[in-house]
Amino acid sequence: MTGDDRYKVFGVYLSAPVTDALEEHLYDEAGVLDVEAYFEETADSVPVGDPGADATDDLVADVLDSFADLYDRADFAAAERTAPDAFDLVHLAADPTRVADVRERFRAAATIRDADLRTVQTAILGAHLEAGPTE
Repeated sequence: MTGDDRYKVFGVYLSAPVTDALEEHLYDEAGVLDVEAYFEETADSVPVGDPGADATDDLVADVLDSFADLYDRADFAAAERTAPDAFDLVHLAADPTRVADVRERFRAAATIRDADLRTVQTAILGAHLEAGPTE
């Protein structure tokens, strides 16, 4: 269970290049050295104020704010060329409401594109990380 003082941890599947871009972003924002291991031993939530969690919450908020634009710019074809077993499971933390909202948008995009979630998550987050956060 999470409260106002906790972020919910959730997973996304990303191609190696998008994982690398995310890792660079989180290093710049919060000093996170290994994004794949950062929340590895965390149960299902982390406290607000954790630098990595604050940075991933900000990232999820930015993705939600610009989701339609990111969808339009996303390179779904490149994401679809990623071998099914080549995706990295990366854990992020965000406000529980944001987690629910971003999951819903990823599922809707997957339905619209007739694609799996790995492809959609990689393409959308890849578009965001290439352009950087919205101002």
